[in-house]
Amino acid sequence: MRQLFTLTFLLIAVANLHAQKDSADAEALRRMVNLSEVVIRSDLNVPRFLQQVKYDTSFYKAFKNLRVLSFTSLNDIRMMDKRGKVNASLQSRTRQKRAGNCRTMDVLQETTTGDIRDGSGDWNYYTAELYAGLFFTNGQVCNESNVVAGTQRKVRETKGLEKHKEQLKMMFFNPGKKIPGIPFIGNKLDVFDPEVARLYDFNIDVEDYREVPCYKFSIVRKADLSSGERDKIVYDNITTWFDARNLSILGRNYDLSYNAGVYDFDVNMEVQMTQFNGMLVPQLIRYNGNWDVAFKKREKGIFTATLFDFAK
Repeated sequence: MRQLFTLTFLLIAVANLHAQKDSADAEALRRMVNLSEVVIRSDLNVPRFLQQVKYDTSFYKAFKNLRVLSFTSLNDIRMMDKRGKVNASLQSRTRQKRAGNCRTMDVLQETTTGDIRDGSGDWNYYTAELYAGLFFTNGQVCNESNVVAGTQRKVRETKGLEKHKEQLKMMFFNPGKKIPGIPFIGNKLDVFDPEVARLYDFNIDVEDYREVPCYKFSIVRKADLSSGERDKIVYDNITTWFDARNLSILGRNYDLSYNAGVYDFDVNMEVQMTQFNGMLVPQLIRYNGNWDVAFKKREKGIFTATLFDFAK
């Protein structure tokens, strides 16, 4: 009994220490945040808001919801040459069908140009392959759920393209969190880390986003950074619109760039959300990226995914 009491006491003490640290971190970040006059006059609990931003799962949940729904997607992938002209492309209309505990996908219409695929039907471009891995269903996929709680990213256990897809998902769904396995930049992605946060301007404002009143939270790199300071960050801008009624994410734009010598990238992404039967789901995803890895051909890619006709 004494051992059980001691263990319980230790668990409670550890939990309290974590809570105190989270509260202290939120308060420290609060002092760094610029608030508009409208926000100051509102009843927004800023430290609590920042904690929710830091640990938000609604964005990830919205994409997980796609695994349990039927929907139609318009897919537009364009690979550009050095002069900015389309070198290869794919435009298609697909329909994901959810039946029972499984999902499949029908290609309703498709047009390709250039060498988007090779003679065997495999993707010639890394950008296109990543898109397909994120938004296309290959064959029948079963036993998935939209549960977020307890989800663990298995970056260290994966290799090759699967590892890069996991890293991309972390950048995509949880921008600002540390990502293991990316040389030179893994720890530079944590915009809430005090050493990284000091290089950004944090702003909260009130703004309508697609006619919905929202809290606009922006994390923008400071304009006067030295080259050494600029080398310590990856995200140039993360702007998120939170529904003022329930703080779910309605939209997010982010820009990230870095030059590590052996690789470099400059990427812009935009995501717009919508509601279906009370479920938050992505409606529009835009990507514009330019990246290069040593010993591989530089890729400039643009893609847009438009999702609609959701059904259970």
